[in-house]
Amino acid sequence: MGNSIAKRLIADGYHVFVAARNADKMKDLAQLGAVVLRMDISREEDIVAAAAAISEQAGGVDVLVNNAGFGLYGPVEEITMEEARYQFEVNLFGAARLTQLLLPAMRARGAGTIVNVTSMGGKIYTVLGAWYHATKHALEGWSDSLRLELEPFGIRVVVIEPGLIETGFGDAASQGLLERSGKGAYAEVTRRVARSMETSYGHGLGTDPEVIADVVGKAISLQRPRTRYAAGKYARLMIGVRKWLGDRMFDRLIKSQM
Repeated sequence: MGNSIAKRLIADGYHVFVAARNADKMKDLAQLGAVVLRMDISREEDIVAAAAAISEQAGGVDVLVNNAGFGLYGPVEEITMEEARYQFEVNLFGAARLTQLLLPAMRARGAGTIVNVTSMGGKIYTVLGAWYHATKHALEGWSDSLRLELEPFGIRVVVIEPGLIETGFGDAASQGLLERSGKGAYAEVTRRVARSMETSYGHGLGTDPEVIADVVGKAISLQRPRTRYAAGKYARLMIGVRKWLGDRMFDRLIKSQM
């Protein structure tokens, strides 16, 4: 999704900085005019260096899109606390730290937009996804409070909640799940969840990432965007079902999918 969002913003005329652990994977964006920064979102020194480079070259940003994330799946009993902390570092704390560093320039200008990409998983839950969903629920709540804090300074905060998107999310999550919990007390449910992921993601059943890029582009172009946008396959449906059916009915629905 990050690649598609960057291309959309470049096409819209923005001067775009892109950051990832592997700069080689962003060569296509560099050719389009993006400034490529190598940054591991879980490392303080990388985040500080990236923010410094942006400040030096552009004096700050008008728009910040926090998109980094991955899915840690497995039984709570078997996932180590080290793994759980890393999930929070990537999905929440990294975005929070980068936001902290780039906010002063936005506040000084009295304008800016912060876009936090969460997931429909920030409103719902699935089997074996406790730590992943915890980070996405946390990012939703963090964004809501941040919106209230920054409104007096003319800074907008928008949440994007993607549904089933055609990325490598499912394959990566299922592989890690099977390696961690493919044997033992949770083996059966692990295999079921992994099969569900493998058949749902990356096989033409989801939504093209460009749909999310279009939503981001629209949101940042508006003077008064909505506070959150649910987009992509199943996003609105699953969030609505979770909201209106209640816990027990939603539990049954999720279990029926396996």
